[in-house]
Amino acid sequence: MIEIRNLVGLSFETLTAAFNDAFSDYDIPANYPVEYLRQLVTRRGFRPDLAVGAFDGDRLVGFVFNCLDGDDAYNSGTGVVISHRRQGIARQLMQRSIETLPAKRYWLEVIETNHRAHALYRELGFEEPRRLQSWKYETTDNRKPTTLRELANVHLRDYEPFLDMRPSWQNTIRSIERAAEPYVAIGDERAIAVLFPSNGDIPLLAVHPDARRQGLGTALLDLAARRAAKPLRIMNIEDEARGINAFLDHIGATRFVRQIEMVRAL
Repeated sequence: MIEIRNLVGLSFETLTAAFNDAFSDYDIPANYPVEYLRQLVTRRGFRPDLAVGAFDGDRLVGFVFNCLDGDDAYNSGTGVVISHRRQGIARQLMQRSIETLPAKRYWLEVIETNHRAHALYRELGFEEPRRLQSWKYETTDNRKPTTLRELANVHLRDYEPFLDMRPSWQNTIRSIERAAEPYVAIGDERAIAVLFPSNGDIPLLAVHPDARRQGLGTALLDLAARRAAKPLRIMNIEDEARGINAFLDHIGATRFVRQIEMVRAL
């Protein structure tokens, strides 16, 4: 018999094993190290007391990794291990979350091709504010002189007015500041890129409107890619942010996944 309860007391080794099983056959398969998953959900505001799991005896067979920030909750991942699918577990976990989360709004993203999960969320009352696309970027060897540099003691909120879109949950400044892993800020007073070197994630990329079309965006990404020594990921750019999408396409970045942002009032 399946028991639904919170995830208090479970180790990240247990959570990671369940996560990797549940997402092993997805469009982007998961094979995360324990520390990677720990850093990912910490940055997003993971609350094990608000997260919910499905247990078959002592085994975690399903989960919703819930996060909280003020009046907003966020689903950082819903999954059911392969051996326990088609039993209604995901619906039970989501229903428990909806009933118990101390928030006014509940946010999530679902990969556009995951039609079964998308249908479930729609049935549970979630709406779609926007669709998002994610990009990968590898630097070229064409290094140009630049005054951009790594910044110390930077105030990220000074760059918020430069943004053309509302950041998704994991790209907000509050999420960046929650991260256990130190980030690197590159730029100057006109532009900034925030980089997490371990995975090449760029949660913040912003150029003052008056300083655009001067090569600053490309220089930021080239410096970040060299600093990370791996391809960069620019995640969750909304479809309607045509300027940054056109820029990324122009510099040779490639789209690798599309997501649907969804929200439900609680």
